Parts: sequence; structure tokens; C-alpha cells
Amino acid sequence: MSYTAFIGLGANLGDPRQQLIEAIQCLSGLPHTRITGVSRLYGSAPVGPQDQPDYVNAVARLETGLTPHRLLAELQAIENNAGRIRERHWGPRTLDLDLLLYARDEIRTANLTVPHLEMVNRAFVLVPLLDIDPEAVLPNGLKAASLQAATPGPDLHVLADSGWWQP
Repeated sequence: MSYTAFIGLGANLGDPRQQLIEAIQCLSGLPHTRITGVSRLYGSAPVGPQDQPDYVNAVARLETGLTPHRLLAELQAIENNAGRIRERHWGPRTLDLDLLLYARDEIRTANLTVPHLEMVNRAFVLVPLLDIDPEAVLPNGLKAASLQAATPGPDLHVLADSGWWQP
């Protein structure tokens, strides 16, 4: 059985665009998984501490046979292989991969919350999500496009159109 999952990608250390390209390549190599869409590439101001570079963000849509927890473990392995170090909350990072949505499921466990808790407040997540699926619906039935954060503000700008990740 295959499920649709949306993954938020972000980076602001090293070469963020290249790290997102490599992350997409890693996602495409996951077992029982294929990429069915990738958003445009966006630049955004950091959330939290402002003493860090701006972020590069995107969202990928996957069709996967992996369970949500197995997918999370794979995402964390990709982050670790990219040199991810968790030094401070909302601090700079070489790569951040968030499981935003998984099917129409709501998941609340010790190490996984789906939908991602902050996604409804973040234009750098919702705008790229809507690039891929303009009709995206959250598990509670709310249309993503109806959320205030679905409208890009001055802190979000397009860096590259679709196809930026293709080798």
C-alpha cells in the first residue's frame, strides 16, 4: 500500500541549494518511495534566532510504502549524513527535513507529530506545499490555502522555479 507524504526541506549553512538537491536525491532513493512533486525553491528569513543566514526551503511530495515512523527515521538519517547538528532550538542547520503530512493521518507520539505542529503558521512551508498541491487539505479538513500563512509575505521569495532539483 502507498501513502502520500509531504516533506519540508530547509537549510541555511554551507551550500543550502546543493544540500536540498542532494536531499531530494536521497529521498528518491528511499525504499518503496517515489517523488511525485517538488515545489519551487524559496528563500526565507530565519524563525527564532536572527543571528543566522536566511534559509532555503522547498517541499517534496512522496508516494511511499514506508510507515510514518520508518519515514521519520529515514529523514533523520539523511539529515545526519548531511552533517546536521542540533545545537539550539531553531538554530542554523545544514539540512532540516520535516514530515509535514502523511496521508490524512493525525499522529501524536513521543517522537512524531503529524501534521507538523508549526506548518499552519509558516509561509515557507505552506506556499511551497501549495505549489505542489493547490487543493491540499489538513487531516482536520481545513484547506491549506485558507490559512493566513498561505499568503507569501515580504520574508519569502522565489529563488528558483520548478525543476531546480533535477541533476
